[in-house]
Amino acid sequence: MTYRDRVQDGGCRILLPVGAIEQHGPHMSLNPDVLIPEYIACRVAERSGNMLVAPPIAYGYKSQVKSGGGNFFPGTTCVSGRALEEYAYDVILAYAAHGNREFVLINGHFENSMFLVEAADRVVKHARLSGKEIRVVLLSYWDFISEATIEKVFPDGFSGWAVEHGGVLETSIMLKIHPELVDMAKVVEVPPAEFPPYDVFPPDPSWVASSGTLSSPAKATVQKGEWILDECIEKIAGTFG
Repeated sequence: MTYRDRVQDGGCRILLPVGAIEQHGPHMSLNPDVLIPEYIACRVAERSGNMLVAPPIAYGYKSQVKSGGGNFFPGTTCVSGRALEEYAYDVILAYAAHGNREFVLINGHFENSMFLVEAADRVVKHARLSGKEIRVVLLSYWDFISEATIEKVFPDGFSGWAVEHGGVLETSIMLKIHPELVDMAKVVEVPPAEFPPYDVFPPDPSWVASSGTLSSPAKATVQKGEWILDECIEKIAGTFG
């Protein structure tokens, strides 16, 4: 069956991973924010007969100091919010022109969220004005992780999602799905980052450890990655499968 056959008359949901190219410390590659949502999307689609996974949007919105270390680190390669919004808008609109009517955007980079909201809102309104009804779901995979799983992954206490950049969560998942892109011998131990309740522009590099991570990934394991992924995939597939 061809792509055209699969998508005509809105027969498929399109899963669109959206990530970022961003440093994640010296122990890991630059693309976990792309590889993780893409992996989840593929596993979710395998559980459904009416889903297709689109190639991911790899470049995301600017890394922010208090959630991604900052845009000043070498390797972090980002786009403006306007560029991301327009790109996502155009991609969804192009798929809608093929006949697709339902889209699930799986976000892997915190900073992308509100620009994807704007793209989704605009494209739904545009389609409606053209006499078409489409539906866009926007999710971030970490929102599907339960308190029970958090307690297993962080038995010594959880410092919060805001400081998990390059930490146990992402490193554990990458150890599971792409171990060749993780070198635990290069892990740098840092305490969970602490920030003032405001932002400064231009950003101050001294707010972030030189490793670029906002917490220590030293306790990351393949098992923890499996716990996280199994729950995210099961819940997302159960909700939208």
